[in-house]
Amino acid sequence: MTTREQRGIVIAATTKLSDNHGVWVVPSQTGSDKRYMVDPRKGTCSCPDCQETGFKCKHQWAVEFTLKREQHADGTVVEQKTFKWTEIKTYKQDWPAYTLAQTTEKHRLQVLLADLCSTVAEPEYAGIGRKSIPITDRLFACAFKVYCGLSVRRYACDMRDAHERGHLSRPLHPIKVCCFLQQPELTPILRELVARSALPLRALETDFAVDSSGFSSSKFVRWYDEKYGTERSGHDWVKAHICTGVRTNCVTAVEIKDRDAADGPMLPPLVAKTAENFTINEVSGDKAYLSVANVEIINELGGTPFIAPKINTTGSAGGLFEKMFHYYQYNREDFMAKYHKRSNVESTFSAVKRKFGDSVRSRNPVAMVNEVLCKFICHNISCVIHSQCELGIEANFWNGQDGNENNILKLVR
Repeated sequence: MTTREQRGIVIAATTKLSDNHGVWVVPSQTGSDKRYMVDPRKGTCSCPDCQETGFKCKHQWAVEFTLKREQHADGTVVEQKTFKWTEIKTYKQDWPAYTLAQTTEKHRLQVLLADLCSTVAEPEYAGIGRKSIPITDRLFACAFKVYCGLSVRRYACDMRDAHERGHLSRPLHPIKVCCFLQQPELTPILRELVARSALPLRALETDFAVDSSGFSSSKFVRWYDEKYGTERSGHDWVKAHICTGVRTNCVTAVEIKDRDAADGPMLPPLVAKTAENFTINEVSGDKAYLSVANVEIINELGGTPFIAPKINTTGSAGGLFEKMFHYYQYNREDFMAKYHKRSNVESTFSAVKRKFGDSVRSRNPVAMVNEVLCKFICHNISCVIHSQCELGIEANFWNGQDGNENNILKLVR
């Protein structure tokens, strides 16, 4: 069987061909608006393959297979009727567990957040000047302030309550939190804590999705639009690139670069960071992440990439890129079912923005980044709490079970 025959079988099996007084109309596989006219009696087709080469094209084979399928040997013809039906799916919610998680989340979050911050080792005192506030207190105060969503003055009561419960080692003035958020040495620690806060869910997540979104600020910026030759202004924003699990919506890795940074180059560090703690089975992403390098890096990490092809994508690059392109062409329904798992990353951004705000209060560039990272830490701990109530998992923020010194994060000065 030739390649054209094989493709003809696929067309006959997956598309609807119509007979117009002996001339068959065959839809194109590359464009939904294209149609080719096949006359089986004359052996002609209007497609470029038949016109240029004179060979029997895949569209002619599709018509031939359709005729054989619909007409019996005795000359009787099978009349086919089609109908459309809609399946309604319902998803069961464990409401008692959901209610328990919601009504106890704030108390549980403080305990888990303090435990998470305790994984950060305290820097050694240099013996000069006043000792700095413990790093665990600074991290806890920043993240809990973002969780509460209050101004620093109104947040003072929550901070005193946290100190009384033993989550802070000393009373802190609320204005100090603003100073903590502006410390650049906290940024890599907070980024690592985002990944570490998802560790309790590593047994549940094997499929992941990547995407980016922005968090606006009250700060206005101006720029010159070279295309239209005019000066423009608007809100500044922080663009966050994340990798999230599609089952629990936990954020497994985050990258925050320039606010106009492209999405494609962010995929390798995101999936590489995820692979350090999780077993990767599938990774889905939109067309912005499509490249040969991204497909290969996912494959090297043990996963299968499901990234939607662009309108001009071909399989000429070879290798796994070509295989996934053909998988998309000939098994589109199955491919799209796996690809649409990426909708969960949209749900993750929606949950973070609805719960912790779609903007940042800070105006300092460093504080803006740190505030967004704190949002993802709080979101991950919320996911852990819900999994604790619904699935009975244990919140373990260590890579190993012993919690030894090798697993403790270091503050880099």
